[in-house]
Amino acid sequence: VHWDPFLHKWVLTRYADVVFALQRFSAKCAPTPEQLDMMGMGVLSPAAQVMVKQMLFMDPPAHTRIRGLAAKAFTPRRVEVLREHIEDIVDGMLDEVAAKGSMEVIADLAAPLPATVTGELLGVPRADRDQLKAWSADFAELLGNFQLNPDRVPRVLRSIEALLSYFHDAVRRDRENPHDGLIHALVTAEIDGDRLTDEEIVTNTIVTMVGGQETTTNLIATGLLTLFRHKDQLDRLRDDLSLIPSAVEELLRYEAPSQQTTRIAPEDVELGGKLIHKGESCLVVMGAANRDPERFPDPDRLDLTRPDNRHVAFGWAGHFCFGAPLGRVEGQIAFRKIFQRFPDLQLGPGPITWRNNLGLRGLNALSVVL
Repeated sequence: VHWDPFLHKWVLTRYADVVFALQRFSAKCAPTPEQLDMMGMGVLSPAAQVMVKQMLFMDPPAHTRIRGLAAKAFTPRRVEVLREHIEDIVDGMLDEVAAKGSMEVIADLAAPLPATVTGELLGVPRADRDQLKAWSADFAELLGNFQLNPDRVPRVLRSIEALLSYFHDAVRRDRENPHDGLIHALVTAEIDGDRLTDEEIVTNTIVTMVGGQETTTNLIATGLLTLFRHKDQLDRLRDDLSLIPSAVEELLRYEAPSQQTTRIAPEDVELGGKLIHKGESCLVVMGAANRDPERFPDPDRLDLTRPDNRHVAFGWAGHFCFGAPLGRVEGQIAFRKIFQRFPDLQLGPGPITWRNNLGLRGLNALSVVL
């Protein structure tokens, strides 16, 4: 637990402190226009108005209400129905690269897979999905970084405005002419006569899409690279694909796709011998918590059969990632299909470079030889 004067936040890295903050601290941490000004991003003030309305940045009872209504739409059954379709999607993508003898993992699979699945889930037309993926990537750049390259600000702002316009139109069209999909399920979700407003549907659809795409893309690409860097575990997985579910959990722990979030202390509290005052901001580093030796023995060792692997890659408690079941299914299917079809898969040529994003842990590209 230490104070970072540059970020003007407390930084929490121990597993126990991270879990405590995720359970007890306030999630109402969307940047205000004043905070954006302080970071030199005042032009992005409209983005703050989007973020503050997402359940990601809400506390009970507002969070409980919106999450409860969204849960009426995003059911486990809806995810399970998608499982067979996800397998077909992955097979189709691997069919396209099989003849080439190589694959650019992100461009050929890790990015288009969640974009396609999320598009199917939402009921978005195929023709719109590439554009939505590009807009989502721009929004993710804002979500994951404390500061943004000034040259990128106009593009990010245009993408946020485009996402808002697109999904407001989608909700309006669904009200006029209902279609099957998550948007329609959100439009019709009801608890005791209470329904989501159009603005609530739009802002939370955006965070569902952006979060779902980024997490799965990063899981698949960084997961493969991690396996290549740990040959003993890669060989173990190749020999026994029944390890896939536990392997996905260990890869999520080892290289968490989402590295950190922010929380606000709701009252004075002492953590790690430091007094955090009410209202002070805390950077909650899930990626570090997942490597805490007090919680995970030998934390820097990749162990695909690690017992009691209760990592915090998807968050904790009330703000546990809404799309975690879908992300797990996508990751499990992708890894199983890859190693079933290409058991001799090898790391390809080219440099390994990471995205310039403090919050979202992902690669720019990853080449493999089939």
